[in-house]
Amino acid sequence: MVGAGAVLGIALVALGLVLTPGPNMVYLVSRSVAQGRRAGMVSLLGVAAGFGVYLAAAVAGLAAVFVLVPALYAVVKLAGAGYLLWLAWRTLRPGGHSPFTPAPLPPDRARRLFTMGLVTNLLNPKIAILYVSLLPQFVDPARGHVAAQSLLLGLTQIAVALSVNALIVLSAGALAGFFARRPAWLRVQQWVTGTALAALAVRIATDRSRAAIATP
Repeated sequence: MVGAGAVLGIALVALGLVLTPGPNMVYLVSRSVAQGRRAGMVSLLGVAAGFGVYLAAAVAGLAAVFVLVPALYAVVKLAGAGYLLWLAWRTLRPGGHSPFTPAPLPPDRARRLFTMGLVTNLLNPKIAILYVSLLPQFVDPARGHVAAQSLLLGLTQIAVALSVNALIVLSAGALAGFFARRPAWLRVQQWVTGTALAALAVRIATDRSRAAIATP
């Protein structure tokens, strides 16, 4: 039903996005460093639930709404870009915060960890753009049921994202220790993260493409 090229393509897109610093990575690393791997994994379950919400919306044809109302799509893009710029400023400003710097975060219960992971992902502009604009471009109506193709491609993206994020959670403590012993490297990491966030924000804000949709 779905071509191997489409599956590989969405997998590569998902890999590129999950490796680009963003709200999910910042939250998962910060929580894992502050409260441990278990808290990070519970938070990741919330992130997974957020992916599920986006996938359900994509299968139901959410992109059609943005095609019919281009202004709404523009608002979503600009809001997401603004949020990424805010995260970039928090990272790059003097005394800015790196997710790998241990912070005195109060320990949260599992329910709050899950909820925060869910909300962080639902408000993640990278994921919104992925499901609204990018994923439909890999759907080929000639191959059959559009919703089924969207489901399979979305599950591919989720598998890649969760696998990489799980590795990030498990290694967050070791990375924090590495940077704590090497302040200069920590500053480099902050600049790389902040610059990547700012570049992604500019790219989203200046993208003139409209929401894509695959129609049956």
